[in-house]
Order: sequence, then C-alpha cells, then structure tokens
Amino acid sequence: MKKLLVLAFVGFVAQLIDGSLGMAYGVTSSSLLLVFGIAPAVASASVHLSEVVTTAASGISHIKFGNVDRKMVFRLTIPGSIGAFVGACFLSNLPGEIVKPYVSTFLLILGVYIIFRFLFLFKPAEEKESPPLPYKQSILLGLIAGFADATGGGGWGPIATPILLSKKGMTARKVVGTVDTTEFAVAISASLGFILSLGWNTVNWIWVCALMLGGVVAAPIAAWLVKIMPAQMMGVLVGGFIILVNARTLLSAWLPNSSEYYSLIYSIILLLWGTAIIFSAKKLINVNKNNLVKGSNIQSDN
Repeated sequence: MKKLLVLAFVGFVAQLIDGSLGMAYGVTSSSLLLVFGIAPAVASASVHLSEVVTTAASGISHIKFGNVDRKMVFRLTIPGSIGAFVGACFLSNLPGEIVKPYVSTFLLILGVYIIFRFLFLFKPAEEKESPPLPYKQSILLGLIAGFADATGGGGWGPIATPILLSKKGMTARKVVGTVDTTEFAVAISASLGFILSLGWNTVNWIWVCALMLGGVVAAPIAAWLVKIMPAQMMGVLVGGFIILVNARTLLSAWLPNSSEYYSLIYSIILLLWGTAIIFSAKKLINVNKNNLVKGSNIQSDN
C-alpha cells in the first residue's frame, strides 16, 4: 500500500510539471521511480502506459480552460503518432545515447533563447491566434518529436514545446496546452508499439493505475495554472526548465567522471533561473502599475 501511495504521488508531481510546462512527465516520473528503487525496464513500461490516461486527462483539462490551438493539434497528431509507433516498434535498439547529447545541446540553446525572448523581446502584441508553423514544418516536427519520445523514453514535450515557443504567433499557454493535448495520441502509438514488441507481461498494471490516478488528479490543476499564468512568466519558467533538464543530459554525456561538479553547475543554473524569474516578476508588477496609473489618469480626464 505504501508503494502505491508513492507511485500515485510520483504521478501527481510528474503531471503537475508536465501539464504546467508542456514537458517532462516521462523524465520526472522515470527519475522518481528509479529513486524509489523500481527497475528501469518496469519503470519505462509503467510510465509509457500511464501516459495514455494522464495525457487524456491533461488534454481535456487544457481544452476546457481554452489552452489549445486546435489547428496545431491536427497538424501535429498524425505525424507524431507515426513517429512514435515506428520508433517503439522497430527502432528501440538504436544507440539513442549517442544522439541525445547533440539534441540536448540544441534544446539547451533554444531554452536560453526562450528566456531571453520572453524577458527582453516579448510584447503582448505577439499573442496571436495563428499557428506559427506551416504544414511541412509541423509534419517534420511531429515525426521527429514522436520518434524521439518512443526511442529515447521522452522527447515529445522537450522538443515540441521549445520549438513552438521560439516562434512568434502562438501564445505560451496555447503552446503548453497544445503539446500536452497532442501527446495523448503519441502515448497511445508508443504504447501499442511497446506492447507489440515486448508483450503485456512486462507491465505491472497496479503500479500503472497508481501513476494514472496521481496524474489525473494533477491534470486540471496544471491546466488552471497555465490559464492564469502571465505569458512572460510562463516563457521564463519553461525556458529555465528546458535548460535544467538538458544540462543534466549533457553533464552525464560529456562529464561522466566529474560528478563532484554537478552540484555547482546545477546551483549556478538555478541561481540564474531564479534571477530571471524575479526580474520577470518585477517587470510584470511595473507593467500593472503603469496600466493602473494610465487608467486612473483617463478616468480623471473624463
């Protein structure tokens, strides 16, 4: 019973992060499961299958709160599903660890750009409803992100979210909501491929249900947070999380024997991220003050 409560808590935390920032359900839940001593193979199977229900709950919640760009959902769903299914069925034995550091380097650079853009370049006028990617780029993004999600144990959110955020023409909250909603189809495709390749016997369904339960509870809370959070603050939060997650991958790949420096590097990243969050909060406060002053001046003139 204690282990089931732990699994439900893991599912809750993972979905709260994923639903709020558009990524990292797989990374968060897998990492926490390994910390609690669950075997890697069982952890991977449990996470992929639990995502089918948690992403459905997350998608429904984001749709309810108006956090979804329906055009982008249709553009990403089919190629993402194809990429995930192919990756799970036929390409799971590829040396993904060799490619992952290069992908993480690209995403880390994107994370830095996203923070810079939302701190210094972002304007409310950018909040348009038109999708930022044409069909061809959307199909390519869906195929690559779906493939990475199936073969690398996670990748749909970490790839799709920063790329969409780095483009103008789509609100931050709709990027997060759209990525989370389309992940439902990707999770189904990856799970089908996983089951066809490895069978049902590798899955502990009680553990899967515990993860699902925690995720379903967290989904509407995360969608509500996305709804009320200012776009500028969300961009900074997502960008910092992208940097943190990919820094972990790069440190493991490039400095495997220098773990004593990890804490220092993580501390520097967290300090800079915290500074960016505080700076963003101050800018938002100043903007609100100026708007209040302008509103009072207009009323007094009338």
